Amino acid sequence: MRDTDPRVVLGLHRSRHERRLLTGALDLGVTALDTSSNYLGFRSHEVLARVAGDLLPKLTLSTKVGYFPGSDRAEHSLDPARLHVAVEQAVKDLGREPDLVFLHNPEHSLEGAAPRSRYVLAQACAALDIATSKGLCGGWGVASWDPSPLVDLVDVALPQPSVLMVRAGLLVGTKTLDAADAVATAWGLGSDSAWGMSPFGGSTRAPVWDRINPGVFLRGGDGLSHVQAAFRTAYCLPRVSTMAVGTDEPAHLGELMGALASQVDEQAVREYRDLIRTRSRGQPA
Repeated sequence: MRDTDPRVVLGLHRSRHERRLLTGALDLGVTALDTSSNYLGFRSHEVLARVAGDLLPKLTLSTKVGYFPGSDRAEHSLDPARLHVAVEQAVKDLGREPDLVFLHNPEHSLEGAAPRSRYVLAQACAALDIATSKGLCGGWGVASWDPSPLVDLVDVALPQPSVLMVRAGLLVGTKTLDAADAVATAWGLGSDSAWGMSPFGGSTRAPVWDRINPGVFLRGGDGLSHVQAAFRTAYCLPRVSTMAVGTDEPAHLGELMGALASQVDEQAVREYRDLIRTRSRGQPA
């Protein structure tokens, strides 16, 4: 069976939220936008509505809840009541219902919730499930920077998200990759319901992208830059159908879009995963 064509979502983490970026994305055919209630100093929703309110109906919009303003720094909470209010506030600030609301990094609070971690996670998921049923959003998901703490908590008895978003790419460790696969399987989610994020580990200017050639993971990827090849390969580490990627330059987004037609060498990716798994166990490669 042919895999779903890779999709791109414009992520606004660390973005300046400029209108020209959104119009540039639309010109490139990128019609999905991902933000969070805590981006841009907890002003992302309001700024989006102000600078691009007329563009938002043209975009599929996802956001995240879980972080809240604190007295001196942001605090994280999985309290169901706070999460529900946060979704309501997102609708108010954006001027529309989000198509998707993610529970943002639930692992941040789960370790401190032991031994009630599973109950706390279930209640948080139920809060977003209820918000969806009330029409406050089109659906809900879970965005996890480190899904490892979720592995022993998730099963089909918990409310099921429609999307799981995790870190993706060549810089993601085997523990995180395996945990992402395990959580997706436990929730019964296929690759068509999986999103990747941070495919470059924070920056395309990191020295690592000059030292390695990710083109070895592609078939016919000789004409691509190292950054393009790394981006396309990230869709298989772990396997995701959609990638959220941030930039403030439409030209950079266009460069990444140019890599999507390339095909990943599945065997090379499997061998790479086997290699890093072996090395993580301290065994000879």
